This record gives sequence, structure tokens and C-alpha cells, in this order.
Amino acid sequence: MRHLGLAMTGGLLLAGCATVPAPMASPPPPPAKPTFATVGLERVLGQNAAALRQLFGEPDAEMTEGTGRKLQFSSGICVLDAYLYPKDGGGVPVVSYVDARQRDGRAIDRASCVAALTRRTGGR
Repeated sequence: MRHLGLAMTGGLLLAGCATVPAPMASPPPPPAKPTFATVGLERVLGQNAAALRQLFGEPDAEMTEGTGRKLQFSSGICVLDAYLYPKDGGGVPVVSYVDARQRDGRAIDRASCVAALTRRTGGR
């Protein structure tokens, strides 16, 4: 019995020497969703279709889906899609989002596209 007590005591002493695994590092947070600056888009965001026609001329394409509407304007430099939705669930649809791309599909700054479209002189 005495040997059993010594063996248990020795085992407990050895257990105290065991290394404790380091806590696993938490995984990195997911990448932040991209944010889109609205600087340079003041002439477009919040505007209705009539204001866009006055600014850019007639749209090259126009689509409606439910209460949403998309007007597409293009120049030799870029294509701009303006998405209009009724504000607060009613009223005249206004631009709530714009997307832009170069004519070949590559990315372009949205404000640069707006500037290019306001300078076009009827030639597409």
C-alpha cells in the first residue's frame, strides 16, 4: 500500500511538470466590406431621372424591375449605371447607388466616370 501511495505522489508531482498547451490564437477577423466614397458623386446621388437626363442627356439603356429603375449612360471612356429607388417607400425614384466601369469592363473610379460623362458632347 505504501508503494501505491508513493507511486501516486510521484505521478502527481510529474503531472505538475507537464506543459500546458498555449491557447490557440483566434482566427483573424473577416476582411472588411469595401466602402465606396461618395466624393464627386454629389451631382448624381439623390437625383431623379429628369435631373440625370439634364446632366448626361438621354440614357443608353433603361430598365425597370419592381420599384427599382436603372439608367445607363456611356461615353468613349466609361459606362455608368445609376440605380433609382423611391425614397422612404414612396414618391419619385432617386439615385441611391451608382456603379461604373471602363468600356472593356475594367474598374474605374465612379466620380471620374461622372466627370467624363458630363463632358461628353453627344458622341458616344
